[in-house]
Amino acid sequence: MGNFKRNVSGVLAAMVLSGVGFAASQADEKSDHAAKTLEIYRTVIGMRTAKGQGNVPKMAAYLASELKAAGFADDDIHILPSGKTAALVVRYRGDGSADKKPILFIGHMDVVDALESDWVRPPFTLTEDDTYYYGRGTVDNKMGVTNLTSTFIRLKKAGFVPTRDLVIAFSGDEETGMITTRMLAYDRRDLTDAEYALNSDAGGGDLGPEGAALLYGVQAAEKTYVSFELTVRNAGGHSSRPRKDNAIYELVDALKAVQAYHFPIMSNDLTRQIFRATGQKVGGKEGAAMIAFADNPNNIDAAEIIAEDPSFVGSLRTTCIATMLRAGHAENALPQSATATVNCRIFPGIEVATVRDKLQELVGNDKVEFVTLDEPVASPVSPVRDDVVAAVKKAIQPRYGDIPVMGYMESGGTDGMHFRRAGIPTLAISSIFMKPSDMFAHGLNERLPKKSFQGGLDHWTIIIKELAGH
Repeated sequence: MGNFKRNVSGVLAAMVLSGVGFAASQADEKSDHAAKTLEIYRTVIGMRTAKGQGNVPKMAAYLASELKAAGFADDDIHILPSGKTAALVVRYRGDGSADKKPILFIGHMDVVDALESDWVRPPFTLTEDDTYYYGRGTVDNKMGVTNLTSTFIRLKKAGFVPTRDLVIAFSGDEETGMITTRMLAYDRRDLTDAEYALNSDAGGGDLGPEGAALLYGVQAAEKTYVSFELTVRNAGGHSSRPRKDNAIYELVDALKAVQAYHFPIMSNDLTRQIFRATGQKVGGKEGAAMIAFADNPNNIDAAEIIAEDPSFVGSLRTTCIATMLRAGHAENALPQSATATVNCRIFPGIEVATVRDKLQELVGNDKVEFVTLDEPVASPVSPVRDDVVAAVKKAIQPRYGDIPVMGYMESGGTDGMHFRRAGIPTLAISSIFMKPSDMFAHGLNERLPKKSFQGGLDHWTIIIKELAGH
């Protein structure tokens, strides 16, 4: 079965890639492409590109060297340092025949850190079994970075000349402060300006429990990401002399108030569309609830059935959840302070201040200090382009046939928020197909189905040829 799928993909790629020489050597080239992609994947998974490790510049330099070896000129490769991290920009020069601004391709090189003691397998070594590749970043987002890099290498070696410039922009701190993302989106538009951007860090195909493809989602919007720190301070004292007011207990009371509250159900065209399509595929009680909600977004009973699934609750409302705690200074002393981080993903159209005011109202205790972390960024919805949808359909058809392709809103946050805010419409179209139960990004034992890796090898090649080929 695997050989059949590989052959079908090879035939399709040969059909869409222009040039007799390229098509004639497709089988050998595809084998080389698969080997190079896995080599890059293995190498970058082996780099602990988490915050504070200082390894993102190393990864950027490695990717730059691979692209230079494939024929990209020094003047078209830019490593942009930023503290202990860096960004990478690479320009694939076209012939200008399209007379259009470039297409930007984005992803991030950094990962959420992982402790080897917590994992069954070493997080910063690519390991595998018959079904999965394991390692931190296998999904988020080193698959996207690897696939885009190897595709640029593949096309360059084949002599492909696009009708317009293509630009890779890989950030180095998407998982933390997004300083390099902001630099790429706002400050270095001389390198990254584009008609639109395609993001490798979201979008992709959903598989049902038995592995059947349900639909492919094009990420066209995302919720506003913001974290608040809640702090209670106290004079403290000796633990043998308890007092009625205790910083930890007061903070717990505040967090329990946040936990008990559900923000109002909301929807937009993107979420209703995706719920209708997903409900038709999923079936059962949950599927029926999705369709009912799509028909009537005021159907609260249907919404609450959907909200029981963590995969979908973020598409229904603003969410706020406690994610970190720190308190006290000694085991034999009353706590002088207690602090919790509450992370919120805010539905488009709702202001950060509105959510903060609601949390303060819920807590109902003036002794709880609220601090908004970083600079929250709200971004507009990007139009779901017909040409991008058509290219995606052509890329995924050999893998899963004619499944629905539609726009959706991301519950999480990506670099795309800044590019959208900067005026570059951004759609996320990852090559990954997987079951929701296989999603361990940011968690223990992150993994990518090997079938998704192999099936996605032609993904970006086909899309680039459709959007920027002769």
